[in-house]
Amino acid sequence: MNFFEQDFFGVDAMVPMQFVDFVIPLAINLIVTGIIIYGLYYRKMHRKDYLTAFSLISLTVFFLVFLMDNNKLQIGLALGLFAVFGIIRYRTISIPIKEMTYLFVIIGLSVINALANKEIGYAGLVLVNLIFIFACWLFESNLMKNHISVKKVRYDNINLIKAGKESELKADLEERLGLTIVKIEIGRVNFLRDSVLLNVSYLTKGADINTAETMDDSGIMTDDL
Repeated sequence: MNFFEQDFFGVDAMVPMQFVDFVIPLAINLIVTGIIIYGLYYRKMHRKDYLTAFSLISLTVFFLVFLMDNNKLQIGLALGLFAVFGIIRYRTISIPIKEMTYLFVIIGLSVINALANKEIGYAGLVLVNLIFIFACWLFESNLMKNHISVKKVRYDNINLIKAGKESELKADLEERLGLTIVKIEIGRVNFLRDSVLLNVSYLTKGADINTAETMDDSGIMTDDL
């Protein structure tokens, strides 16, 4: 076992190198994921449930990957985690895409930090983590202005979905929703209930998120008009 000499409160001690190789990546992982989870995500979304989940998943993934002795098992576990959460993403409608993206970022960072070796060095590891922090900050900041968001709307005036009435439909939706609409796509029409599902693309400013939506019986996120 390799040791190096370290002074603790004036007392010389021999610290195992394996312990240092464990503590430094763990500290980096805790600090970086903490900045992303608390400083960027929670400050904007205020979702304590996801905050707790992200924190515990990050810690669990780091320990799972780091404590495995076999490198092939480490890589296999990492790929398996991405596959599992990929399945969850496509089979679970109730988890928003933004939260799922943050989940992938947290898992990815935890795996990277746990698999860090001497070839990349701690300076390279810190640089990779800083790039992740900068990317998350950039896309959450007001620098990303005027982007397009999409929401599903169950619309009650099916007379306006006829050809030639596009301008009237757009004006009515903008008045009701208070949004600057750039595109409207007509989906499923229900003549029995005089309603239609619309995909409404609208302009948002800065890092604004979609307005609150409700879940209908079919599991589709919609706003009722």
